Amino acid sequence: MSTEFTAAELTTAGLLRTGRGARISPRAVFVPADEQGVQRPVVVGTGAVIEAFAVIHGGATIGEGARVEAHVTVGRPEWGYAVGQTYPGAGAATTVGDQVVLRSGAVVYAGVELGTGVLVGHHTLLRSAVTVGAGSLLGHHLTVERNTRIGRGVRCSPGSHITSSTQVGDRVFLGAGVRTINDKTLTWRDPDREPVLVAPRFEPGAKIGTGCVVLGGITVGARALVGAGSLVTRDIPAGTIAYGHPARVHGQVTR
Repeated sequence: MSTEFTAAELTTAGLLRTGRGARISPRAVFVPADEQGVQRPVVVGTGAVIEAFAVIHGGATIGEGARVEAHVTVGRPEWGYAVGQTYPGAGAATTVGDQVVLRSGAVVYAGVELGTGVLVGHHTLLRSAVTVGAGSLLGHHLTVERNTRIGRGVRCSPGSHITSSTQVGDRVFLGAGVRTINDKTLTWRDPDREPVLVAPRFEPGAKIGTGCVVLGGITVGARALVGAGSLVTRDIPAGTIAYGHPARVHGQVTR
């Protein structure tokens, strides 16, 4: 079982480096060792704030002026079986960039990279190796699965699910309750075949309305607009307006 430290104890152990003016609650928890016993240091930048009952794992870097609110988890290693792979609980470098805000209850797994000024809402889950570009806003109760790439200036509204390996371009807007799919065969723990996962792709400036479902392998083109409640079963060309069940193109986006 991993040993928990306070900030003072971790500093004494030589595993915590803090910048000037950083404020860390004495009730924040630090876990420097992963499930394999490998210890990694933690870095907290100038002016950063870590509130009570936050849990910070080894390998985490908290940027300058970043805020980690109460009951946030940062850098948690993946452990156990998931979609054809067993994760051994290995830690990794986790980067919370300058001026990032992690609202209470957010969970950020190991290997995540958050760019400058990203805001992550309450109880949002970011799985391993997710990257988020500068200035993006991820709403509350959002799930972003492993290896997803989110660009700069993206807005992801509350209650949405972004499936693993999804590509979200710069300035994309995803409405509330959007569901994405990467598995067309619904394979789960089949000993005779591994799942073939193909995630959707949202090109720069695309806008997806509230309540849409986007199937695996779909590309929504740059600046396309998909109306609320649509079922997207085929590619949406760049600069078009599409809606319906299934979604079909009904016009062009005009500036």
